[in-house]
Amino acid sequence: MKAIEIRNKYLNFFKKYGHSVIPSAPVIPENDPSVLFTTAGMQPLVPYLLGQNHPSGTRLTDYQKCVRTVDIDEVGDNRHLTYFEMLGNWSLGDYFKNESISMSYEFLTKELGIPAEKLSVTCFAGDNDCAKDEISYEAWKKAGIPDERIYFFGKDDNWWIAGEEGPCGPDTEMFYDTGKPKCSSECNPSCDCGKYVEIWNNVFMEFYKDKNGYTKLSQQNVDTGLGLERMTMLLQGKETPFEIELFAPVMDKLVELQKVDNIESRRIIAEHLRSSIMIINDGGRPSNVDRGYILRRLLRRMTRHLNKLEIDLNSLEEIINISIDSLKELYPELETNKNTIKNVIIEEKNKFVKTLKHGEKEFEKVANKTKNSGKKVLETEAVFNLYETYGFPPEMTEELAKEQGLEVDMSDYQKLFKEHQEKSRMGSEQKFKGGLASTGEIETQYHTATHLLNAALKDVLGEHVHQKGSNITSERMRFDFSHGAKMTDEEKQKVEALVNEYIEKDIKVEKLEMKKEEAIEMGAEAMFLDKYGDIVTVYKIGDVSLELCGGPHVESTGKLGHFKIKKEEASSAGVRRIKAILE
Repeated sequence: MKAIEIRNKYLNFFKKYGHSVIPSAPVIPENDPSVLFTTAGMQPLVPYLLGQNHPSGTRLTDYQKCVRTVDIDEVGDNRHLTYFEMLGNWSLGDYFKNESISMSYEFLTKELGIPAEKLSVTCFAGDNDCAKDEISYEAWKKAGIPDERIYFFGKDDNWWIAGEEGPCGPDTEMFYDTGKPKCSSECNPSCDCGKYVEIWNNVFMEFYKDKNGYTKLSQQNVDTGLGLERMTMLLQGKETPFEIELFAPVMDKLVELQKVDNIESRRIIAEHLRSSIMIINDGGRPSNVDRGYILRRLLRRMTRHLNKLEIDLNSLEEIINISIDSLKELYPELETNKNTIKNVIIEEKNKFVKTLKHGEKEFEKVANKTKNSGKKVLETEAVFNLYETYGFPPEMTEELAKEQGLEVDMSDYQKLFKEHQEKSRMGSEQKFKGGLASTGEIETQYHTATHLLNAALKDVLGEHVHQKGSNITSERMRFDFSHGAKMTDEEKQKVEALVNEYIEKDIKVEKLEMKKEEAIEMGAEAMFLDKYGDIVTVYKIGDVSLELCGGPHVESTGKLGHFKIKKEEASSAGVRRIKAILE
């Protein structure tokens, strides 16, 4: 069964049970500073999980494009992916555990045809915060899972929360038995031996966690996630996701083009290329900070491994075409954006080739310094700097060193690399640790202020201005917009004055719900029009602003305080960025 068939079966199944099919949000989140990318299907739905009414109702289903960056350096093995698609269904205060489990079992056994004996499940064992999940246990037994294939585990295995704070609750997870023998008499779904593969996770959100602990949510929600690539792999009887139709054509082409055989490099190229294509398609561009740096890192790692296979880099355009052709059935928009995607990737590849040349010159300095000091082993810090600053792979450094009669202590390098990796990961977690619901009063004010800023920019600079992205924290707002030139001081002053004029007028902020076509006819603006369903939420601020948006917003503009632009700068080609505060 192909990936597109599984996705369609999923959406149609839940549609049959009264779920509205909503579009995937972009992989680049709108107004969510807590994460670099959309990492889960529930992320764009947090306001509705907390009680806000969703325009499409209380039963929803979709596929969500996701990017998770924690394991980039693990990609190349037989299972890790940076980009993946998550199928999900939600109950927003509607059905709960019994109905959710019943539908999940029916979909797996009837729609996908998985034999019941291949399924094992896990439930929450209970602790001081939440009782043992006997309801899920009984529901699984009623569905048809015998006692010996129902397991109970604690919070580490059967509790879900995004970040450190936010909506959360116990979950029940479904596992596929691959038929491999048990690694021991204790082997169960929590084991990593490969016998059991997790295929679906149903989270029963009934709590909210903050720094003071757990409180009950105003409504009980269900949030589920089923990984499309993993399910496709299992149903096709493949050992790795790189053998399914989303990767196989690229993998085959790399075998044809390579002069050196290395399956790890082929997986890295195929995976990083696909991830980059999806990020660029949703507006991402390479840079030296945040998500732009992740994209740059993916593309440069991909290029290094093309070099490692000794593939002519002029073949990259052909490889991109093959990857897009493999994906366009799932994502037709890739065909529309094909030229842009290719241009961004090839331009970044060309920049990196130049960077590698600089790295070679820097290597010569390091090698000469080592030889002049009478040493035979390059300093580990210098080897790491060649990698970190110039993207120079340590394997290449080792090879060049060998040619000059020098050595690289790779074990010492790996130790330093692991330390750096851990620091980076901790830094990233610290920076984006707020969870997915850290939208307090101040963030809400900034959210409304972005609408006023967008309107003011259009008024001062022209109707060509459109929002290209934003990032909001409790300290400031950052707003990216389409404009080809640096703003003059006079233009900045006019925009600032206009936003403050809107604030002083204390204009009412109205929330409207209507069909998407009506909103477009009214002239409502939207950053990603395709991400909205047939029924949309539109925020109207007098005759100043009309935008499709999920909220949240203040009741009137007078609550925003004083708006001040702190900085205006380039973000990327044709895109400017404003950083501003509310005083």
